Amino acid sequence: MTVRKPKNGRVATVLLSLLIVLVLTMIIVGVCILSYTISLVNGDKLIDLDAYKNSQDQTSIVYAYDKNGETYEIARLHGEENRIWVDLSEIPEDVQNAFICLEDKRFYKHSGVDWMRTFKAVLTLGRSGGGSTITQQLIKNLTDEKQATVARKFNEILYALNLEKNFDKSEILEAYLNTIPLGSGCYGVQTASQKYFGKDIKEVNAAEAATMAVITKAPTKYNPLLNPDNNQKRKLLCLEYMKDQHKLSKQEYEDAVNYKIVFTNDPNFVPSKEVSKTLKQDTKINSYYVDYVIDSVIKDLKSQYGYTQSEAYRMIYYGGLKIYCAVDEDVQAAAEDIYVNRTGFPEEADRTEDGSNGTKRKVQSGITIMNYEGRVVAMVGGAGKKTINRGLNRATDAVRSPGSSIKPLSVYGPGIDRNILTYSTRLMDYGIIVNGQRWPRNFSGSMGSEDSYCILQSAVAQSLNTTSAQALKRVGLDTSFDYVTNHFHLSTLIADGDNTDKNFSSLAVGGMSRGVTTLEMCAAYCTFGNGGKYYKPYCYYKVTDFSGKNVYLETAANPEQAIGSDTATIMNKILQTVTMGGGTGWGKGVTGFTTYMKTGTTSDTKDKWCCGGTPYYCAAVWYGYDKQEELQTGGSNPAANIWNLVMTKVHEGLPEKDFDYDGTVVYRSYCAESGLLAGSGCTKTGAGWYKANALPGTCDGSDHADAKDKDKEKDTDKAKKTG
Repeated sequence: MTVRKPKNGRVATVLLSLLIVLVLTMIIVGVCILSYTISLVNGDKLIDLDAYKNSQDQTSIVYAYDKNGETYEIARLHGEENRIWVDLSEIPEDVQNAFICLEDKRFYKHSGVDWMRTFKAVLTLGRSGGGSTITQQLIKNLTDEKQATVARKFNEILYALNLEKNFDKSEILEAYLNTIPLGSGCYGVQTASQKYFGKDIKEVNAAEAATMAVITKAPTKYNPLLNPDNNQKRKLLCLEYMKDQHKLSKQEYEDAVNYKIVFTNDPNFVPSKEVSKTLKQDTKINSYYVDYVIDSVIKDLKSQYGYTQSEAYRMIYYGGLKIYCAVDEDVQAAAEDIYVNRTGFPEEADRTEDGSNGTKRKVQSGITIMNYEGRVVAMVGGAGKKTINRGLNRATDAVRSPGSSIKPLSVYGPGIDRNILTYSTRLMDYGIIVNGQRWPRNFSGSMGSEDSYCILQSAVAQSLNTTSAQALKRVGLDTSFDYVTNHFHLSTLIADGDNTDKNFSSLAVGGMSRGVTTLEMCAAYCTFGNGGKYYKPYCYYKVTDFSGKNVYLETAANPEQAIGSDTATIMNKILQTVTMGGGTGWGKGVTGFTTYMKTGTTSDTKDKWCCGGTPYYCAAVWYGYDKQEELQTGGSNPAANIWNLVMTKVHEGLPEKDFDYDGTVVYRSYCAESGLLAGSGCTKTGAGWYKANALPGTCDGSDHADAKDKDKEKDTDKAKKTG
């Protein structure tokens, strides 16, 4: 008889086998997880606080220097997050304790995870409060992983344990206090302190520390500017925690409870001058100068590091850069005062642009002011109140024909430098033949005549177009273009093609295909006041990371000898006569200071220019409409008037000073009829400046009779472009 095994026994065996497999699987999985956990926790850094500190999104700050060489903040540049990193040593203990007592009272005792709070939070399903430590909150802030999942929480715990294995508590707390979101776009205690209290974090007391600490729970709900009552209630709780945890004495606690905080939105808040500047940085409209600094740093980051436009932009607005700019705020303020208020601007008719719904467009202007070593001390890129950041900057972006202001750079400067022309060279006041026609006319409308002559100095002072064309014939188009582009570094001229600027119109009278900017014209004109040296314009001294230790960009003055020092002195002397009687800039010099100047007007009267300098500064001004239209100014030059008003204001209170002239240049009498050095038979004479090694010949009287015949126009000249 066969004995059958009970069914229940077989089921039990199967279940036992399954249980053993399950247990073994759990053991294997557990060992794997444990092995993974141990290796992860004790392995390499999962998060490198040092690297993060150097690469996180931070607010960039633009600094200027005062007269004592001390720096101060003039602008803040940031994207969505306003963040400034400060060392833990600069953060008061009350601030540190407020966050620790409220968020993680066992911070200095646990190893990244407070297991007691974690288990309690699990058992009560979170009703006892969150179990996250400061270390875990830091992980969330750095990784931006905030999903409420078991996997995320498990990884957060492992990351926290790993972080505490590789960094000490002070480093973790410093990172936490610099990354915690504290409402109003503020990240970290420094920007929050400035936003809410108008003070540096070093000055914050216990009451203010508690006010900031409570924001972390819900940045909008507990924002002290938006919801002061909510903040006040939780602040008192925080102070009580600080007292109970022996971080405040009873007296310190009572003082903090009774301390009346004056927030930045309180009518009674009176900020200091420096704090006032700081508070305005986030919403202020930056000056045209700051716009220029931003554009320059972006351009230099691209050229030196190969960054794309977006990479360089992000570096500026998220890189926590310190930009030490070269602005002179006194000079900048003087220029802005004239431009914002349109002081001295003529009554020019407002224009209505098609399709602009009747919006009136006012006449505009731009100015650049430099010293003689490349430093751009001031810049204004528009008249009237500036309303947007990084809009059109007419000082750097408006490329307009320079008119006669190009002549010292394209004709007279090169001619004297090459010993082709002198101070008193005799020039025919008569147009040349271009494409079969006599060209150009002078501003007065006259074309001169073959019997009309004047010396070079007078031709410059009166800004005669005919004599400029005659002089350019002698200098040559190639030489002229070389000086303008390679010596004076005007980068906007067109070298080749149908619209080339290598022609008489562009170089003799400034009727260019595109034009020039006030920035480049100012840098070029500086050569007439500094011994002929060209300095590339700069608007910042250096750009560093937030710590100031790593220098990304730095300006070095590397002058080029654009023209001879003797040429520069002679041109300076010639251009001084523009501001004297009979000159186009008569009365527009700076009273009490030697002034050299050249004005410019395009043939269609759509652009006005004035460029020149004193022993202190050089400036270039453009005046016209954004959409080119004829100016109704008669024979006046508003650009010269603006130049005079700005530079006069800039020079208020400055001591007397003169140019450093070349000692080899000599002062000699010349014959006004021949342009040669005056001889005994010369009755009409003047005096001028010459190179000692390139003096013109001496007039013996016979030159008077045949001088005109020597200079008669041959009518064989040709040029590519008419005027």
